[in-house]
Amino acid sequence: MKEKIRIANAGGYWGDDTSVMKRQLTSGPVDYITQDFLAEITMSILQKQKQRDPSRGYAHDFITQIDECLPLIVEKGVTVISSAGGVNPVGCAEKVLEVAKKHKLKIKVGVVCGDDILESIDDLVERGEKFQNMENGAKFEKVRPSITSANVYLGAEPVVLALEAGCQIVITGRVTDTGITLAPMMYEFGWGATDWDKMAAGIVAGHIIECGAQSTGGNITDWQDVKSFDKIGYPIIEMEPSGEFIVTKHARTGGLVSEKTVKEQLLYEMGDPALYITPDGIARFDTIELKEVGPNKVRISGIKGEPHTPFFKVSMSHDDGWKASGSILVSGPNVKAKADAFAKLFWKRLGHKYEDTRVELVGSGSIWPDSLRDSNCEPNEILLRFGVRDHDQQKVKDFGMLLPSLILSGPSGVAVTGGRPRPEQVVAYWPALMGRNSVTGRVQTFDTGGIRTETQVKFQYRLSIETVDVTPYRRQNGKTPAGKPVKMKLRELAYARSGDKGDMCNVGVLARSPEIYDWLVGYLTNRKVKSFFKRITLGEVARKRVDNLLALNFLMDGSLGGGGTKSLMLDPQGKTLSQALLEMEVSAPSSLLKTIVKNTKTKKTAKSKKARKK
Repeated sequence: MKEKIRIANAGGYWGDDTSVMKRQLTSGPVDYITQDFLAEITMSILQKQKQRDPSRGYAHDFITQIDECLPLIVEKGVTVISSAGGVNPVGCAEKVLEVAKKHKLKIKVGVVCGDDILESIDDLVERGEKFQNMENGAKFEKVRPSITSANVYLGAEPVVLALEAGCQIVITGRVTDTGITLAPMMYEFGWGATDWDKMAAGIVAGHIIECGAQSTGGNITDWQDVKSFDKIGYPIIEMEPSGEFIVTKHARTGGLVSEKTVKEQLLYEMGDPALYITPDGIARFDTIELKEVGPNKVRISGIKGEPHTPFFKVSMSHDDGWKASGSILVSGPNVKAKADAFAKLFWKRLGHKYEDTRVELVGSGSIWPDSLRDSNCEPNEILLRFGVRDHDQQKVKDFGMLLPSLILSGPSGVAVTGGRPRPEQVVAYWPALMGRNSVTGRVQTFDTGGIRTETQVKFQYRLSIETVDVTPYRRQNGKTPAGKPVKMKLRELAYARSGDKGDMCNVGVLARSPEIYDWLVGYLTNRKVKSFFKRITLGEVARKRVDNLLALNFLMDGSLGGGGTKSLMLDPQGKTLSQALLEMEVSAPSSLLKTIVKNTKTKKTAKSKKARKK
């Protein structure tokens, strides 16, 4: 058994930097490279591509990277695992084999499929699957005729079978982001699928690196801490057989791996920290311990897990009408008043009523809460953005036809940007559950010699009851922080990260010291956050404590205009809302700021002592 394996990420979504795979291969040693290409909406896009052309339906970017890197992959003995297969993983594998023959290389390719249940839905419903919307409880019958894609989130098990078959490249359909990272650990270390703590360790590792550079300095609140974003190093997991691991990156690459970067990524789309549910088990994010152990090295330990549920999650999409958006550039003076006048004029001329409309004055704080807008701040120009959504395609076409006419028949100083808006089909997200025992995975292997094999995987519900005891959080001290309350931005006391799950925005807030966390627990309530985001957050706000990370996680329902491609918002994924929350003005004891300085000095002193000893 190896002492450790190095698993490098080379992409967090379809559209990520295509130069990263080569950088991970050439900048230092790695054993595995993983890539995630599939967001919920991506599956529907790929399904439509395949309907137009049966040879498509996978991420072509992956083939481009394999063409560039395959000689290096074979030479270095690296295994690549990627969800680039989309809805046509076999077609993707055949293209990889073509690339191998072009380079005169012998390889074996594994394909994991069985996740695509689009053609089996009626049969599954007859057998008792309800496919009720797991977010709002809506019944499946009303959207069944408009379903365009349906994919089960498979776990690590079928990927392990492909590795056991000797495949050097494994291409999957809808396998979880964490599953493609966990599989090499199970294969190399012989971890059992019911060793829930080990499964949880692999799940957490996968969550940290699944979004590429988000754990190595990308999107970090304190972006000034990152010396260079050029040729940013993507994350690498150094996993040990025990389940403890180090998060790092290659030397001499840009970016940063620190306690902050890893903590922010841990909170990204975390949900309930006690219930991070995957097909491979439940990871308890409230048990994670982390520590900086060197430059660009953070050690993770203490992770506990619980058994998987009897269900698999199904990600479906369905056609849900049409939408369009367009902008005009409005310049000053009195630019806000002029933009308001244009908006009123446009809607009056248009004359239609739509299912949803939106107006945003981009450049005047329109994507942030009302409480942060400065009425005294008058920009020189505003991008006046309009959006409509409706099931009547003609009404959406009328919107696009009228918008350019504003530039010649209203106030001066305007220009149309982007041309005439065209109707775009709305693809809505439908998350559901189905019985684990109803799913059959398939593992196919292909090699350059023309040999093909296939193995079926029946997923079983392993009934076992385990409970995890979480150490109760102890306050830093029982005293009220000293010092007169002073007004400051929340940003001075905390940092944050946000993301989306459908129409829900997940905002994680991390305290800059234990003392600040003690204060934050009492101050930053779900009611306060709900009030701050009024007219943005239309649903309820739930707050989850993550004591071990000194963090609060807020689940803000109804914040993203329906989510995904349904939303008319400029930021439909809520990426900016964490930074908006950090601009909240708070009244906090002045002594809290000193705890940040004290902690920083302590770290510097410790480093100085080590240097003197050396």
